[in-house]
Amino acid sequence: MIKLPSSVQVKEVGPRDGLQNEKTLINTNDKIELIDRLSETGLNYIEVTSFVHPKWIPQLADAVEVLKGIKRKKGITYGALVPNSKGLERAIEADIDEVSIFMSASEGHNKANINKSIVETYPVLKEVAEGALAAGKTVRGYISTVIACPYDGLVSPVQVARVAEKLFEMGVSEISLGDTIGVGVPTQVDALLEEMTRHFNTDQLAMHFHDTRGMALANVMASLAHGIQKFDSSIGGLGGCPYAHGASGNVATEDLLYLLEGMGIQTGIQQEKIVQTALYVEEKLGKPLHSKLVAVARGEENHGGVCKA
Repeated sequence: MIKLPSSVQVKEVGPRDGLQNEKTLINTNDKIELIDRLSETGLNYIEVTSFVHPKWIPQLADAVEVLKGIKRKKGITYGALVPNSKGLERAIEADIDEVSIFMSASEGHNKANINKSIVETYPVLKEVAEGALAAGKTVRGYISTVIACPYDGLVSPVQVARVAEKLFEMGVSEISLGDTIGVGVPTQVDALLEEMTRHFNTDQLAMHFHDTRGMALANVMASLAHGIQKFDSSIGGLGGCPYAHGASGNVATEDLLYLLEGMGIQTGIQQEKIVQTALYVEEKLGKPLHSKLVAVARGEENHGGVCKA
């Protein structure tokens, strides 16, 4: 038996990472309602939006309006993705709590996602990080394609650690390691975290699993075995990457909560409220979500929760 932590922090990324890949545009008031609902669930971290150019992700063009419209709740960090100094200006205007900078561990995905090589990306992110810190904001780092890249194939854990070292030098407080295309299995996660924990403390690391091949929860278990206590997830299993063809949604927040709480790991989040909020998103998108618990809730609503086998 692995030694399990007594508590885990779940970081909700649905309003940003979840919605950015959806073709159905959600209006600003509905996004505000979504975030306000999430704020009432016990979450203490919500990634609200992204300050990328609206041309690239039209779904998140209303980032400032959303942040100015939400009812902020004490004890919750409201974060956003910020790609460059122009985006940082807008993020500061909207009074974001935490700025997230991002890049890939692989050259192919970094070029597709950011249109720069890895080396060319560092100065851009350094400028954002320094500006955010000067404005009194905390800075989080994302590293994508930590297991494999849709363009370059398998990614070495040593390369991931090298990129992480550069981001920590910029002043980020934490790095989220993303299996962007959802190809990883527990042995690969184990190899990655063996390397990462040689260089960094576990409280500096979070895991961000996409569930493309149904491995996300298994990879969560592998991460717990290494002492990881921070996980990104997306309500309803929403998500995907516009620059990684075939990548499906993130691990669903409610499914992650079911796993953690079933093992006696405290999260402070009310699972039922998360499920109900996922059903709200499902209604707004006009399509069923991939979460297992949402499917169960949908079935209970249809059949009164009675099994007639």
